[in-house]
Amino acid sequence: MALIPNPFRLGFGLMRLPKNADGSIDIPQVCEMADLFIAAGGTYFDTAFVYDAGGSEAAFKAAVADRYPREAWTLATKLNASMMCSDAESAKQQFFTSLERTGAGYFDYYLLHALQISTYRKYDEYGIWDFVKEQKAKGLIRHWGFSFHADPDLLEKLLREHPDAEFVQLQINYADWENPGVASRRNWEICKAHGKPVIIMEPVKGGILADPIPEVRSVLERADGSASCASWALRFAAGLDNIHAVLSGMSSLEQMKDNLRTMNPFRPLSEAEMEVIHEAQRALDADKSIPCTACHYCTKGCPMEIPIPEIFNVQNRKKGSPKFRTVREYSIVTRGRGSAGACIGCGQCEGVCPQRLPIISLLKQAAEELEA
Repeated sequence: MALIPNPFRLGFGLMRLPKNADGSIDIPQVCEMADLFIAAGGTYFDTAFVYDAGGSEAAFKAAVADRYPREAWTLATKLNASMMCSDAESAKQQFFTSLERTGAGYFDYYLLHALQISTYRKYDEYGIWDFVKEQKAKGLIRHWGFSFHADPDLLEKLLREHPDAEFVQLQINYADWENPGVASRRNWEICKAHGKPVIIMEPVKGGILADPIPEVRSVLERADGSASCASWALRFAAGLDNIHAVLSGMSSLEQMKDNLRTMNPFRPLSEAEMEVIHEAQRALDADKSIPCTACHYCTKGCPMEIPIPEIFNVQNRKKGSPKFRTVREYSIVTRGRGSAGACIGCGQCEGVCPQRLPIISLLKQAAEELEA
């Protein structure tokens, strides 16, 4: 069954929802964001079993499923066979738990989550490919596919072995377009060659392109001082062909408003604007910051409970500002948790990192610089 065309390309990603002071999801604000999104013509919501340990799916139910008729929205969620499960039974149970938590009744889009070199064999071992097809045959899934964080060779292999996958979710943004570790452009080309529509994730690279380094911000503001940095990234991603939706993990009402201004109505980048993007790409290539998107996949199984993204953020801010209070900030983020120097080099973090960062060596460097 072909995917129904999606004229409103912006998707509401529910991975980075606004939080209250106690760390819980700010449901009233999520409701306001969902109201604006649906009023503008948006329908595509994206969550996952592992997001906020289920809090994201429950937030969707409270903000959307309990407040809008089923025909007003579509929902994508995901099964992760390498996180929060220990065997085939517990992996498959994620599907039924997600049905209950979201109140969706059925899923418009269902994904095998975060396939990469270190995880994809689990989906074979646990029989997940066949499992999702069984749920589709029962009417509990309308369309199924997978999200992908690996090299083009593995993508080719998966699409050859599973030609009935209906779509692929890829990390695509202008920072990673030619990044060999992410291979945005090449993976997009492979999906086109196989006739698989693409859902774009991380169009602003976890917020890095919404609040970029000064060199990139200067390039963009010089070209158009009235446009947000995030709008440039969204327009780059949404202007590609063979795209079904562009997911933005919005964390505030203001981010929602800005993204809706950008995408409604949508205006592709002109040739002159693409030259601006190329200049921004060159500035990023010269930057030495750690390109961590703070997805926290690395921390879920860390035996030393090291707050890896927070430590990398301290490192980056230290490089960006000589006045940054490095020692104080480092002590805050590691209080009650593992320090960079506590890393035992087990490699669990590197195996699940979507950005394919050399986390072990980066933590060693952080320990040398921040714990001296």
